[in-house]
Amino acid sequence: MEKLQNLTKADLNFFINQNIQIDLPNFIISLICAAILSFLVQLFYIRYSSSLSNRKEFSKNFVILGVTTCIVIMIVKSSLALSLGLVGALSIVRFRAAIKEPEELVYLFLIIAIGLGCGANQLIIISTGILFSLVIIMIYSGYLKGSKKNIKEIINLGIIIEQNISDVQINNIIDEIKKISKELRFISMSRSNENTTINIDLKPKKFENLTLLSGKIKKKFSNSKVILAYTDDLSL
Repeated sequence: MEKLQNLTKADLNFFINQNIQIDLPNFIISLICAAILSFLVQLFYIRYSSSLSNRKEFSKNFVILGVTTCIVIMIVKSSLALSLGLVGALSIVRFRAAIKEPEELVYLFLIIAIGLGCGANQLIIISTGILFSLVIIMIYSGYLKGSKKNIKEIINLGIIIEQNISDVQINNIIDEIKKISKELRFISMSRSNENTTINIDLKPKKFENLTLLSGKIKKKFSNSKVILAYTDDLSL
């Protein structure tokens, strides 16, 4: 029993008094690498993120977070006692930034990964991984922009005229719509003694033509209203 107590005390003294040996040149190189990679991720976040929040405001601490993570890992990996203490510290320290979108969490994980990789002196591995991730972000962002562009080509046109117009007048309006459209699909039409409503999905040849059409309808029917809206209905 006495031997066990002495052994336990010896182990405890070893962990407490364990010296932290950190090579200063490697430490500085790791910090510089973490700062550069974190700044690169920040630039990509500002340029390619689809987040609706203030991207510059959210990303202003990316570099500090990456460097801080690197420092913590460099110190902790050299001391088992500090690594055990870090577990307790993390249980009471919480990240208080409001995460509004999953994309923000992904970028935070990239920054933390940079700190972990640089702190573990895996500079080539983490640099390759981050650069590969940024290339994927750039390619995927271009793909999403192309998809959004196709979606925005489809316009929902709603025409409300506060009078019961004739069949000839309705056909004339539809003919005008056909002239400016690549494709169109009739959605609905309602007529009453008080008003006439026409709803059509279309792909305009030029977006400027929609403004001209709206002006023509307003000029012909002063009590009319033209409503234009983007739609993601791709069934045309």
